Amino acid sequence: MTSEGGRCSWADSSEAMRLYHDEEWGVPLRDESQLFERLTLEGAQAGLSWALILSKREGYRRLFAGFDPAVVARFEQSDVDRLLTDAGIVRNRAKIGSTVSNAQVIESLHEASESLSAILWSFVDGATVHNAWAAMGDMPATTPVSTAMSKELRRRGFRFVGPTTCYATMQAAGLVNDHVVSCPRWRQLGGKPDRPRR
Repeated sequence: MTSEGGRCSWADSSEAMRLYHDEEWGVPLRDESQLFERLTLEGAQAGLSWALILSKREGYRRLFAGFDPAVVARFEQSDVDRLLTDAGIVRNRAKIGSTVSNAQVIESLHEASESLSAILWSFVDGATVHNAWAAMGDMPATTPVSTAMSKELRRRGFRFVGPTTCYATMQAAGLVNDHVVSCPRWRQLGGKPDRPRR
């Protein structure tokens, strides 16, 4: 199902969702802070709606230092306790704690001359995979690639990175182009009718 003009139907629920769909979702990201943000927000969504998480996005940015992993990695227990009192984010101790520990893992990667970006993009050979879904209902919640990504991230020490969260991150960060083929964004982001789906 698509909206008027072919846009992915989920974008119709609010102006914020439409703007996120039209300007951000599926745009390839390689910046560490932006990828850290997407991974955090998709993990925070577990059991909740994306509309709720999107409404709290500015709260997350404010409380997690603009998703600068070097800063968040230095958060202490007192910072976690403080964040638990702020309604600007989802007040879940495990999710907040995982954001801090994930930042610490990212910093460990940097110290080893590695990066979150390089790890994530390695699962798609460094280039966006352009799928060709006719309808939103055709899209999987997980794939063998997102399952493998989840396994590797967990091995590295990341938390709240299950296969569903990983696939949602792949969609959000443009590792896959999962706009439906009727959506103008599918072509704008590089989708081509003659390109086979992977």
